[in-house]
Amino acid sequence: MEPPSLPAAPIPTQDEKNLGLIMHVLSLVGFSLIGPLIVWLVKKDESAFIDAQGRELLNFQLSFLIYSIACIPLCFVLIGIPLLIVVGIAAFILTIIGLVKATEGKIYRFPVTIKML
Repeated sequence: MEPPSLPAAPIPTQDEKNLGLIMHVLSLVGFSLIGPLIVWLVKKDESAFIDAQGRELLNFQLSFLIYSIACIPLCFVLIGIPLLIVVGIAAFILTIIGLVKATEGKIYRFPVTIKML
């Protein structure tokens, strides 16, 4: 079965690419949910690229927040500590990949993401 594809969007402008970059950078520097959420809420109606990029990034950030919270009780049986490390490293690497794709004007479909938005 083929994974669902994202809707075709027009080629993004440089400003749209920059906003996509800003959303990813904000999620890297400690504003993992609130930074991208603000940019997405302000610009989603003006740009199909920002709307799709923001949805993907917010779904990813929310999913990894859920995964991190699920690891906390597992810390009492010691498996949670390595899992938290793996989740943190994966989130960092996947955000960097999304950042690079955003600067190229492509929408990165994050793996292991729960679709909520």
